[in-house]
Amino acid sequence: MAEFITVGKVAAPFGIQGEIKVIPLTDFPERFSRGGSYYLSKQKMFKEVEIQGVKIRGREIIIKFEGIDTPEDARVYRNALLQVPRGEVLPLPEGHYYHYQIVGLLAATEDGTVLGKVAEILETGSNDVYLVKDDQGREILIPALKEVVREIDPDKGLMLVRPLPGLLED
Repeated sequence: MAEFITVGKVAAPFGIQGEIKVIPLTDFPERFSRGGSYYLSKQKMFKEVEIQGVKIRGREIIIKFEGIDTPEDARVYRNALLQVPRGEVLPLPEGHYYHYQIVGLLAATEDGTVLGKVAEILETGSNDVYLVKDDQGREILIPALKEVVREIDPDKGLMLVRPLPGLLED
């Protein structure tokens, strides 16, 4: 079975023609104007959908899907995830990564000290923060800054870190 990447979350029906307000979970909202396979996923429901029309207003996206024609039809999909097959994600510039490429990486210092695995990425106002958990469940917050995160290599499953003073102290 193909793996899927979440690119949006359905917020609510919009208007009277079955349009749906989607919260984009991608840095590329323009991806919604492209063709391709999209899937609405909610609990045990998994439905392939085709985009019929898109209105992008800043961070707000209104999507009209084929076959969803009334507010009642649209209401069924509230809180559903909008997903694409992993093979259809847009390529990123060199040195940039999707969250799914970073979560699960082994985080280690440049001297080889293993810190744990990246469990989550926290989006803050200024920069992302990687939540790293070790085998004992202890958590370390690592700022996603070039001077701290020295290398990310999804192929090797590794993130090399140069900790700031005090970062690893209890």
